[in-house]
Amino acid sequence: MKTHNTIQFSNKIITIPILFVFTIWFVYWIEIYFGLNFTKFGVLPRKLTGLKGVIFSPFIHSGVSHLFNNSIPLAVLLAALIYFYQKVYLNILFIGGVLTGLLTWVIAREAYHIGASGIVYLLFSFVFFSGIIKKQFQLVAVSLIVIFLYGSMIWYVFPIKEGVSWEGHLSGFIVGLVFALVYKKKGIVKEKYKFTETEFDLLFDENGNFNPPQPTEGNEEEKTIEN
Repeated sequence: MKTHNTIQFSNKIITIPILFVFTIWFVYWIEIYFGLNFTKFGVLPRKLTGLKGVIFSPFIHSGVSHLFNNSIPLAVLLAALIYFYQKVYLNILFIGGVLTGLLTWVIAREAYHIGASGIVYLLFSFVFFSGIIKKQFQLVAVSLIVIFLYGSMIWYVFPIKEGVSWEGHLSGFIVGLVFALVYKKKGIVKEKYKFTETEFDLLFDENGNFNPPQPTEGNEEEKTIEN
């Protein structure tokens, strides 16, 4: 895949984040309206039946507060991902999301882990580290904005709050960093400046010493002296 340094706006930058956020709210509305409990569709670590949560858990939330906490960063970070990483965002979102769920399934406590926060941390980690690794000015600026807006999120990859799946946060954070390394040469990258050789440059050798080219024999013009 060729590397592109241009960014083009697309409707999916807006529609996909809105659709994702709408979906998680709609799932919660169905749960409340019909008196259902989708918690059992979350990730249940090291249980075969808990693997279904790898797919379903990002769409399940425990309450309105849980939804609000995930909705805004999810929309913002997903829009940033699609805008700046248009060639690889599907891999980050889907493959990264599955790997986040699987890692949570492996390392987490034995409880149902639900919510889109694992995806949020995946996006946060990828967008931040990708910009720092690539050192491309636009992506670095995005990284700084992301850390300014959501830098406090980093504390929640540790078990500092009861009832919060810090393991899911940590899984997303790790997977995002790995993907930033994997795709460090994809998408927008820092261009290397290429010097254009001029006639003046030909007056110096490879060590920087002044060494103008010497005329070859037979090509010297004869000098004529007029009386």
